[in-house]
Amino acid sequence: MGEFSPGRRWYRSLYWRIALGLVATIAVIIAVQGLVVLWLLGRDGPAPGPPPPGFARLVAQDLGREMEATPGLDLGRFVREEYQQRLFPFVVVLRDGRVVSPDGATVPDELRQATRLLLDRAAEAPRGGSGRGGRGGRGGRGFGRQDLVLGGSPPAVIRVDGQPVGVVFVLPQTLVRRLGPTLLVTGAAAVVAGTVLMAALIFGPVRRRLADIERTAEAIGHGRLDARAREDGGDEVADLARSFNLMASDLAARAREVEGADRARRLLLADVSHELMTPLTSMRGYLETLAMPAVAADGDTRARYLRIVGDETRRLEHIVGDLLDLARLEAGGTPMDVQDVSVEGLFGAVTARHELEAGARRVTLRATIEPGAEIVRGDARRLEQALQNLVANALRHTPNGGEVSLDCRLEGSTAVIAVHDTGSGIDPQHLPHLFDRFYKVDASRGGVETGSGLGLSIVKAVIDRHRGAVAVVSSPGGSTFELRLPAGDV
Repeated sequence: MGEFSPGRRWYRSLYWRIALGLVATIAVIIAVQGLVVLWLLGRDGPAPGPPPPGFARLVAQDLGREMEATPGLDLGRFVREEYQQRLFPFVVVLRDGRVVSPDGATVPDELRQATRLLLDRAAEAPRGGSGRGGRGGRGGRGFGRQDLVLGGSPPAVIRVDGQPVGVVFVLPQTLVRRLGPTLLVTGAAAVVAGTVLMAALIFGPVRRRLADIERTAEAIGHGRLDARAREDGGDEVADLARSFNLMASDLAARAREVEGADRARRLLLADVSHELMTPLTSMRGYLETLAMPAVAADGDTRARYLRIVGDETRRLEHIVGDLLDLARLEAGGTPMDVQDVSVEGLFGAVTARHELEAGARRVTLRATIEPGAEIVRGDARRLEQALQNLVANALRHTPNGGEVSLDCRLEGSTAVIAVHDTGSGIDPQHLPHLFDRFYKVDASRGGVETGSGLGLSIVKAVIDRHRGAVAVVSSPGGSTFELRLPAGDV
């Protein structure tokens, strides 16, 4: 019968309803047939079973008297009218071969020939002779076991003025023969009625709901992603509708994602074009200036312009490198070498790289590792890249004489690495966008010159690849970036 969805009642299942409908239809058919049988058996009419031996003799006597009383009697009409409500079916075969019966029955030629033989023998027999079956009509007699017997009942001779003119044969009326036609008609009518009723009560609502799913599918195919099918009914069709609606919702969500990705792609292209155009325009301007004879003759100006062009070139290389690195991280194309990484080693490599810059600006670099947080799980090279970007960003926005601290603590099975600076902080309106590509908050951080605008995006991509999380908390007294990573075994 199929599996039930959680919470669905068994009797609401479409399969169970079909099965119960079939059982109910069969039960109704049987009940109707039983009632018809009782009604037929209760009516006055032919009784089932073999006829009594005296029935043929009584009919023969009755017909003989009527034919004597009414010369030229239309025997066929008389039999049909007189014996319409007969107890048993019978046929009358006359000497001339004619066959008369209440219901128009016929007999084979062999029976006609046998009837003539019987009539000849009856004419030769003495009128008062004895024999099985007694007398028929005026002196009609039955026949013994050696005579022709039809259906187990001996025939009786019809006599008119003492002469045998015909024979009455009584047919046994079986229950099937009597009730069969009526039961067949009522059974067929009950089957048709039950089928129509099942179609209306069971398959009608199902068909309407399936048609609704079909219309919804066509609407989604034409771009109406908000179209949904009816989920009422509580059966397998309702489950199908719910699954279809979930699929439609998923398609709509994916369509929105594709649309958002397309917008992001266009925005990224615009941002990349803008970021690349700035150094290229500057380089072109200085190179054109260097081509002027007056500038070429001035060695100091020429050297200064060439230094600026070199800086812009390195800036351009940095932007392109960050873009390629970010694309590889977000696409998952760079394999991750995940292992236990020493936090002390990470902090040492980062502080060593920025030690000269911090010393020149009298910025204190401090590193603290709490007990139990000495090891994290991850890719050492990528984690160092993320920390380098955070520390570089912190130094860029920390005033001379300030402090940049690196801390690692343990929270359950998670290691939390925090980079804190004593800068001017970040305006709250910028916090949701800090990790977007090319998003810069120079104005909120005191107008300090920033890098490519991709550093924090790379940090987020690295932590996402580690299935971690990155967060930022900022106040006028400084900003703190936190990286949450799986802790390693100490």
